[in-house]
Amino acid sequence: MPIRIEALQIAESFNIKKFREDFLEVEHFGTQSEIFYVFPETNQYLYIFDYGVVVFANYDQRDKAELMTFAQKYTTTLIETPLFEEYQIETNDQISSSIVRNNVVTVPAITPSLVRIITLNTGQSVALEYYEVLTDDMITSSKHYILELERYGKLSISKTNLLKYIGKVLNVKNSIIDNLYILDDPNLVWDNEELNILNRQLKANFEINTRFKDIDYRLQIVEDNLTLFTDVLNVRESSRLEWVIIILIVLEIFIALFIH
Repeated sequence: MPIRIEALQIAESFNIKKFREDFLEVEHFGTQSEIFYVFPETNQYLYIFDYGVVVFANYDQRDKAELMTFAQKYTTTLIETPLFEEYQIETNDQISSSIVRNNVVTVPAITPSLVRIITLNTGQSVALEYYEVLTDDMITSSKHYILELERYGKLSISKTNLLKYIGKVLNVKNSIIDNLYILDDPNLVWDNEELNILNRQLKANFEINTRFKDIDYRLQIVEDNLTLFTDVLNVRESSRLEWVIIILIVLEIFIALFIH
């Protein structure tokens, strides 16, 4: 019977430590940043990452809804419309190695380690989609100010609002950089050639490395835009300061003339 995998980006971050304390199920694998559960009695698997992704394997809608209700208590900044990625595992005991296709992987037999590799890559893919959306939003919002510079040679936004915008962009940028470890390969592939090959095939199928390079390129564009906006802000403040000095000098001259 096929195993249906559903990966959801439900929040910006997830408190793995607190979830582990309250969930009261024995984990199959876990670190400070991720935790993987295996439930043999129901043939279900659950993978949770601290960058806000939850991956369900073999969950029906009711079980998934119950788990989501529980899991949301341990999140920070829920996403209004969770991003979603679906994949499927099929078994075929006639083959000797896994076969990866666009939306399904066929394997000789199901093992927890194999499911973990597949759910890990599915979770990484939906996380990259989330970061793609964030970087797209940052570039789109900065285009508005760039067009203003092109048309009018200045920015109409106030210093306070511009600083808020820069702070927001830097916060998102730092969040992405903090979570770049999502591309790291798990230790279990280092000693298992079959899992290593499967992991590489899945990364190629989800275009993990290509998409990461694209995000990195977009972040560089955002960083260049921030540098530009900061320079414009500094020039505007310097110009304002110069006018203040000029006005003070003129006032001083008038006062001196009036006194004499």
